[in-house]
Amino acid sequence: MSPTLANQGRRLSIRRLTLTDFRCYRHLRLETDSRPVVLTGANGAGKTNLLEALSFLAPGRGFRRATLAQAARRDSSGSWAVAAVLDGPSGRFEIGTGREQGSERRALRLDGEQAKSAALAGLVAVLWLVPAMDRLFVEGASGRRRFLDRLILGIEHGHAAHAGAYEHAMRERNRVLKEQGGDPGWLSALEGTMAKHGIAMAAARRRGVALLDRTCAARQGAFPAARLSLSGEVESWLDHMDEAEAEARLIQALAQSRARDSGTGTTGVGPHRSDLDVRHADKNQSASECSTGEQKAVLISMVLSQARVMLTEKGLAPLMLLDEVVAHLDRTRRLALFDELVDLDAQSWMTGTDQALFDGFQARAQFFQVADAMILSNQDEISSHEH
Repeated sequence: MSPTLANQGRRLSIRRLTLTDFRCYRHLRLETDSRPVVLTGANGAGKTNLLEALSFLAPGRGFRRATLAQAARRDSSGSWAVAAVLDGPSGRFEIGTGREQGSERRALRLDGEQAKSAALAGLVAVLWLVPAMDRLFVEGASGRRRFLDRLILGIEHGHAAHAGAYEHAMRERNRVLKEQGGDPGWLSALEGTMAKHGIAMAAARRRGVALLDRTCAARQGAFPAARLSLSGEVESWLDHMDEAEAEARLIQALAQSRARDSGTGTTGVGPHRSDLDVRHADKNQSASECSTGEQKAVLISMVLSQARVMLTEKGLAPLMLLDEVVAHLDRTRRLALFDELVDLDAQSWMTGTDQALFDGFQARAQFFQVADAMILSNQDEISSHEH
């Protein structure tokens, strides 16, 4: 049986997307089938805004990491909505999310009922590759941690809760340390919370990196194999002690660093300091030292490998949001990318300025033109933006 046939029934696909007062769109209604979607048009037409809307179907702040207010159309009341009808392994379902006027919390509905973002973890898997990630290997570690955590969220549903609890406790600890004579008992409680959730985060990342490394290392074809490893003080403890011992050690380390952290206003030890190290396997060279083109190829290789890991571990092919990915690829790599996306049986959403760059997809994909927040298919207007 071919990989594509084997994946049938594990696909996640958008069948209808509706936007209201989101970015440049006053109102949009777009209906699609389960094939990859190609959006072409000039820069500034609204292609990336549409992909960002899709990224809000997953937990988090979307791929631009925008505030809720920033996502609203400029001349709107400040509220916005994204709604989608999706087909998944368990059937059809609907997600609605957005900002209600005057609120700073994202509203979420599943099949019309109020829900929490954690409920999305088992239903929706979304991966993205956007131009802002092109410098992933040469800029700070925070972007690489977010990249890794997107994978972990797709295979371990509890990871978001651990990360959220850890970040909340860390912020509160930093606040207490700034107060003269911070309450030692309260600090100890916060540090215990940080240790519990922080070690769970570190352990999940270790498992995720091991899976992704094996998949990346085994890659063959147009995109290079890569080797991945996780570096960090906390992760190194788990090389030779169990999670309970690591928790106790992190509690001790946090208590010992109170005076230093009080002076810096930050927390100096914990999984928020970890980093993802990536090497080009064939060249045995750090990705940060590779050429710009090689870095892009390695990054695409990692995203495709992430999708493979999610499919293998959870049986769900993720939505793939690929913004301007093909612009700097030669024809061989473009065709290889299209073939692999089809083989994954994932509904990918791709953007570009020139439809000719997607010729290798042919009937395997559906094509739409975007112009001034209007979307056209086969020269027929299917959605419009009221100015």
